[in-house]
Amino acid sequence: MEQSTTHGIIKTLQAIGGKWKPLILFILLEDGTKRFGELRRLMPGVTQGVLTQQLRELEKDGLVNRVVYQEVPPKVEYSLSKHGQTLEPVLTNMCTWGFMHQEFMQKKGSKKI
Repeated sequence: MEQSTTHGIIKTLQAIGGKWKPLILFILLEDGTKRFGELRRLMPGVTQGVLTQQLRELEKDGLVNRVVYQEVPPKVEYSLSKHGQTLEPVLTNMCTWGFMHQEFMQKKGSKKI
């Protein structure tokens, strides 16, 4: 494969790769704007530090908007940016493929070798 044909995949993985970024993006796509605590509750396996880091990276890459409300205590909300919304077909296809793969593995596991 030429480098030019893999360059798009590499850039995509740099922006949304990892264990938590696709899930953050999918939650924001499906459920809309969320506060930090809401995201954390929807992702019980993620630590506060990792979630903070992933959100910062997604914000830096222009995929997530972060809005801070000057209240006591401070309120911070995250939502998909307009650019982040362009990931909708990618995230939806990832979800669909995940269910298909799960079914494939279940069928594979039920077959005797």
